[in-house]
Amino acid sequence: MKTVMASAGFAAGTLTAFGMFATHKMMYIKTRTDEEIAKDETGSHANILSDFQKQTKEPFAIESPHGYHIHGFYIAADPPNQNRFMVFCHGVTLNLFASVKYANLFLKRGFNVILFDERRHGKTGGRTTSYGYYEKDDLAAVVHWIKKRFSDNILLGIHGVSMGAATLLQYAGLVEDGADFYIADCPYSDISEQMLYLLKRNYPFPKWPIFPLTKLFIRVRDGYNLEVVSPMSAVRNISHPVLFIHSKNDNFIPSQMTQDLYEKKPDKKQLFIAEKGGHGCAYRENPEAYEGAIDRFLKDYVPRRPVLTMP
Repeated sequence: MKTVMASAGFAAGTLTAFGMFATHKMMYIKTRTDEEIAKDETGSHANILSDFQKQTKEPFAIESPHGYHIHGFYIAADPPNQNRFMVFCHGVTLNLFASVKYANLFLKRGFNVILFDERRHGKTGGRTTSYGYYEKDDLAAVVHWIKKRFSDNILLGIHGVSMGAATLLQYAGLVEDGADFYIADCPYSDISEQMLYLLKRNYPFPKWPIFPLTKLFIRVRDGYNLEVVSPMSAVRNISHPVLFIHSKNDNFIPSQMTQDLYEKKPDKKQLFIAEKGGHGCAYRENPEAYEGAIDRFLKDYVPRRPVLTMP
């Protein structure tokens, strides 16, 4: 009997230790510096850090509904206008600096841009990374700040990559469909499915009891259920247009996830699957095709408004 109890205790202790380890890795995933992000940029983006540091920009800090400050920058188009704005959401481990190359695309197209660090990344506070669960509320706070500062009567778009794309889809489908259009580059369709995909690909562990244990520990430690972190559940509620983007050969988040999201979105949608590049590299590896996809989408779904110069 003592042997059985000892074995059960050992098993319980092992599972608890694994649950703590797995959820710690998720919640406190290591983030990268500006310099580390810059090393990943090549070609025309190679000097993006030094160029960004020279760029005229206005810093801001706004209150998150979760009790910390969200830090970012406002960059005006040249010439500045008062009715076209674009917000950018970066991926996990990164910061707003990773969004600069996308922001430059829209600055060229006459949009003012808003870059910000997501929860627990860059200069923004927050205890944990939640893969869109808490981040979608921060995005809502940013949108509210933009409309309060500039006007409710603006044309607003949101672009996101990876976790940033999953965040904007959850924002639009679960919090408020508060922008006029969205561009979702390589999102996961469901964080639980993404975790199972990576578990199967990278680790020789069985789905059970590892996955249920991870869900339990996330709920206890970070206050939410992993099953609700689901762009797939959100996308059916989005009424405004969405451009879905993915690299065909992405081996981190399968492109099929974006295909599935595209199919689930009822209407007002376009899909661009890039031929080259890995995860988050659709623009870097296919710049002309990427810009072409954006221009087609803007032409088809984004109304043209006269440029109104800011006072």
